[in-house]
Amino acid sequence: MRRLAPALALGGAALVAVAGCGAQGTSSLGNVKLAAAEAVQQSVQKAEAVTSYSGDVVLEATGGDKGASKIQGSLLYQSKPQLATDIRLDTITYGGQNVPGGARAILSGDTVYVKSELLNKFAGANKPWIKVSLADVDAKGQAGIKGFMDQVQQFDLASTVKLLTVSKDVKAVGTETVGGVDTTHYSGTFPVAEAAQAIDPAKSEQLQQDLSRVKNVKFDFWSDAQNLPRKVTLSGSEQGNTFNLTAFFKGFNEPVEIAAPPADQVGDLPKNHVGN
Repeated sequence: MRRLAPALALGGAALVAVAGCGAQGTSSLGNVKLAAAEAVQQSVQKAEAVTSYSGDVVLEATGGDKGASKIQGSLLYQSKPQLATDIRLDTITYGGQNVPGGARAILSGDTVYVKSELLNKFAGANKPWIKVSLADVDAKGQAGIKGFMDQVQQFDLASTVKLLTVSKDVKAVGTETVGGVDTTHYSGTFPVAEAAQAIDPAKSEQLQQDLSRVKNVKFDFWSDAQNLPRKVTLSGSEQGNTFNLTAFFKGFNEPVEIAAPPADQVGDLPKNHVGN
């Protein structure tokens, strides 16, 4: 399922200065006109300062010998008073086959709660939810949990926008309304190789693996008057392999409710699965 998320494997990307990269166009939204590249940079800075948000994501991929794949879901995020996320993947289709029940993951502090019929069957769990500490996920090689968490952690507001900063051809193409909010629409491309060099080395290899069959990614990006990202689309095509991602973001710095599942619905990962 890791191949399903080429456009979402953006965690840990570093902010890249793009002044003087030849980007074209300006934003006329609000009182200050910004060069397109500068507007994208400012959007990254704004996104990094956001302490909570919600979003909706759809990712579709085709090509290869696995057939069509799709992930559709939503997320809640907060960084204060402690880091917490609630990811719901309502639709997971891989190779033309639906994953029954979808999946959900709640990260609260240093504990991960995962609900997945497929994962529970694989792990032999007897409760709807599996509880695992982040330390165990990282240190004990929990392949199933780790793989799912990699998917979960790829849903990220600031990191998604950060990759756009390596673009050398970003330009403003107009103004549109997204979710009832006035936005400026930007468009451009970025080369995968440069994007991989721009991010945390620990994430670079995974990004290159996820995008191994795509050289360049086309993007469209909509930001509001405060330079907050409201919508991002990413797409790529190479030798018959294609992917298309659409992400909507909203509820910036508004209260979100992220709670652990009821205790009687939660079980630990079976001991016979530890270390597998």
